[in-house]
Amino acid sequence: MRELTYVARHTVEWREAPDPKLRSDQEAIVAPVATTSCDVDSAILAGHGFLDPPFALGHECVARVVETGDAVTTVAPGDLVVVPWSVNCGSCEHCRAGLTAHCTAVPHMAMYGAPIGGNWGGLFSDLVRVPWADAMLVTLPGDLDPVAMASASDNWSLSWRLVAPHLKQRPGARVLVVARGSIGLYVCDIARALGASEVLYVDPDPAHRELARGFGAATAEALEPVRHGFDIAVEATGRVEQLTLAAKSLAPEGICESAGNHFRPGELPLLDMYLTGVTLRIARDNVRGHIPDALELARSGKVDPRRVVSHVFDWEQLPDALPEKHLKPVFVREGA
Repeated sequence: MRELTYVARHTVEWREAPDPKLRSDQEAIVAPVATTSCDVDSAILAGHGFLDPPFALGHECVARVVETGDAVTTVAPGDLVVVPWSVNCGSCEHCRAGLTAHCTAVPHMAMYGAPIGGNWGGLFSDLVRVPWADAMLVTLPGDLDPVAMASASDNWSLSWRLVAPHLKQRPGARVLVVARGSIGLYVCDIARALGASEVLYVDPDPAHRELARGFGAATAEALEPVRHGFDIAVEATGRVEQLTLAAKSLAPEGICESAGNHFRPGELPLLDMYLTGVTLRIARDNVRGHIPDALELARSGKVDPRRVVSHVFDWEQLPDALPEKHLKPVFVREGA
């Protein structure tokens, strides 16, 4: 089989690898059919990551099940499934507590798309081994479009987690979104659908701002901190100064969620945060537990994740199209 490999800044190529085989009766082999780049993949391709190439890329996809072990009960060959970005067993103490990104059955942060916690390959591959199929795979409902939901492995479900639980606790909250990519736009759509009284989206990209306005958000190219302006702030830029903007714009006891990948150090306004009483979470998401709820919201018709998909490419275009600058490209393989 082939796996798409990051080899240098702005450069990827197909490389041959052995076809994956089942290693236990709990495993599955899947073939990605609609795969997309995460916001962090763009940073990696631009040379801003902390891992040296080469390594297989990709950790967001809908796939078709090709083969299953005898003990697998929740999926069968032919099913379309969401493949979570992190590898998890589903039965260790952390997994049972919902901390699937910290599964103790594998090295810390075991994941697809980067050689962290071992080498599990990437989801821009012809075939992928899933070590705990029942724990990991989520069947895609038949009324959902695989292209629209290619990001359910990470960005879509993460975006649900960034705002949905908070809006349940704070109905009508004011939401600030400081972003540069798909996560922020998904958050705008979800926040408005779930009853936010105000959503402000801050992004220098005019095309992104136009999309956000389509989701009912007010927009700004840039912003000075808005004292006590928002109850919930989401930062998804990877820039500490933008995280500072988000934190300094919160109302007393406000919540700041950072989904940015902060590869570079920086200083936060800790005294301001202390005086305001800010709750800050910076976290790689335990996404597996959120996927069913995020899919259910997509089925409701209240949101439209398909609108964030900027381009649909053929699978064979991956080496040429992935390094280009696109908001949310989806690569589709027919008949897989």
